[in-house]
Amino acid sequence: MIDVPLSVLDVAPVAATGSSAEAIRHTAALAVRADELGYRRFWVAEHHNTPWVASSAPAVLIAHLLASTSTIRVGSGGVQLPNHAPLAVAEQFGTLEALHPGRVDLGLGRTSGTDQVTAAALRRTSAEAFPQELDDLIGYFTGRENRMGITAIPALRNMPKIWLLGSSGFSAQLAGMLGLPFSFAHHFSAANTLPALALYRQSFRSSEYLDKPYAIVSVNAICADTDERAEYLAGPAMLSYLRMHTGQATVLPSPEEAAQYSYTPQEREMARSRFDGQALGSPETVARQLAELRERTDADELMLTTQVYDIEDRIRSFELIAKQTTTP
Repeated sequence: MIDVPLSVLDVAPVAATGSSAEAIRHTAALAVRADELGYRRFWVAEHHNTPWVASSAPAVLIAHLLASTSTIRVGSGGVQLPNHAPLAVAEQFGTLEALHPGRVDLGLGRTSGTDQVTAAALRRTSAEAFPQELDDLIGYFTGRENRMGITAIPALRNMPKIWLLGSSGFSAQLAGMLGLPFSFAHHFSAANTLPALALYRQSFRSSEYLDKPYAIVSVNAICADTDERAEYLAGPAMLSYLRMHTGQATVLPSPEEAAQYSYTPQEREMARSRFDGQALGSPETVARQLAELRERTDADELMLTTQVYDIEDRIRSFELIAKQTTTP
């Protein structure tokens, strides 16, 4: 059994026969069901100019998900801070916290979540400015004097829980130094998981936000009634991953299309690498894999991201995994 809290990371995946509007409705349905099942939090990620991802405006989507659910924490996994003015982020998430006190998470990253041309269209600043922009952002929430003498309303005194997100050591170390909780992207940077978590814990200093380190590990997870069914449902994610890495990003293909695709040996190895060190299979198989990941990483929480074609299969995966946990 899985003995840590479980959470959800979603990107509102767009299926081949669907639309971005349908993808957003499906994400809302998943959030409602995750709330009913007792998942700890539900995060949405920021991506741009990605055909199969509809979560390009996290703050707007989070507002809808908060209004659609009752107890689950909802937040960003994450907002890519260099894409946005810290003041705008503070105002948006301060508004969310004022409307839904105690239920909002603001996870922050420093990548672009897109290509260089789109990043330029977003008027992205340099990732090197991230520590200063993070400091400015926190100052807007706390009322600490800032460089420009601005009072951010309604951000002031309405501070959500701030998390740093990362796939390498930079944000891990910064989160530790600032005494903030940290979430690591094991689902696409498995090789860096243990070094980054070790750096976070070694760097940690207690703060007004956190007494001791708290780490989430996010992981790809697809669960079905049998291992074979889970492998079949994973086909679209594997093919989509391959296409993205070969410059052919499209909407999420169907399981039938994925099953019929003729992989070269090299392509098959690349596609299957998406689930190396992840969780894929029947409830018993996935529970064992997640328990092993928890033991290796000493994670305080596991966050599951599930890319399957049909919303019914996506929800079913979370239902089956929820039955394998001992922690509410």
